[in-house]
Amino acid sequence: MELRQLQYMVAVAEEGGFTRAAARVRVAQPAISQQIAQLERELGEKLFDRSDRRVRLTAAGEAFLPYARAVLGAAEQGRAVVRSLTGVLTGRLDVAAVQAPPPVLARRLAGFQRRYPHVRITLRIGHPEELTEAVAGGVVDVAVLALAGQRLPAVLETRELHVEALVIAAPPGHPLATEAEATLDVLEAYPVVTMTTDGGLRAALEEACARAGVRPRIAAETDDVMLVADLVGQGDWVALLPRSVAERARRPLVVLPLKEPALTRETVLAWHRSNLSAPGRAFVEYDDHA
Repeated sequence: MELRQLQYMVAVAEEGGFTRAAARVRVAQPAISQQIAQLERELGEKLFDRSDRRVRLTAAGEAFLPYARAVLGAAEQGRAVVRSLTGVLTGRLDVAAVQAPPPVLARRLAGFQRRYPHVRITLRIGHPEELTEAVAGGVVDVAVLALAGQRLPAVLETRELHVEALVIAAPPGHPLATEAEATLDVLEAYPVVTMTTDGGLRAALEEACARAGVRPRIAAETDDVMLVADLVGQGDWVALLPRSVAERARRPLVVLPLKEPALTRETVLAWHRSNLSAPGRAFVEYDDHA
């Protein structure tokens, strides 16, 4: 059993196919197929079901995957420890983030790259539930999560990254455009576009409205927060959005601070408390204000 076989197996599992896995690890597809077939012969079990258009893990593959990731993670940590003896941090930092993360993340990544130029950074975007599973399962080193009261798995530690206000966004020319601020009542007075029910922003909207006794007039929903902002700019909808999202919309929006109760979105770094690579640890401890 070789490390490259485990690397290929994890890549196929995460990419859902041999072609995309080959592109990811920069190896010809036949070579990946051959190495995984050899791994399956050694284990005595098929790891992938190839009968469907999308390659899927078998029961044996599902059981073996966490161990493959653990071995690869341990090997990377071992390499990083040896390399650290020279004072140079190397390896890969895998970061996952919610859609439209606050600008502070880009600044932090850029500063980290200048501090550790030999670390390769990969950044993927996803939904909160996917990101939580990814960081808890060791698929990524660090996740950038927007909290809305939900509880995270006990294996995760967090550190505050950014706190920003939630605001009411409306299109230019809207009746609210002449106002200096707004209350949650406007979400009942005007049609609302918001995130689908699996988003943290939707949970924040529903919880705040429930406490205020407001019934929001939800007219449209999507799973893309930047699309929410774009839809506000195109129609007569209003939305509850993080200020940074409202200010980055393709078309300028009317941004109204909320009167009491003021609402905020907390964005945190989350990582596995007992399974973190050397680059991941350095990123968590990195002070971008230093």
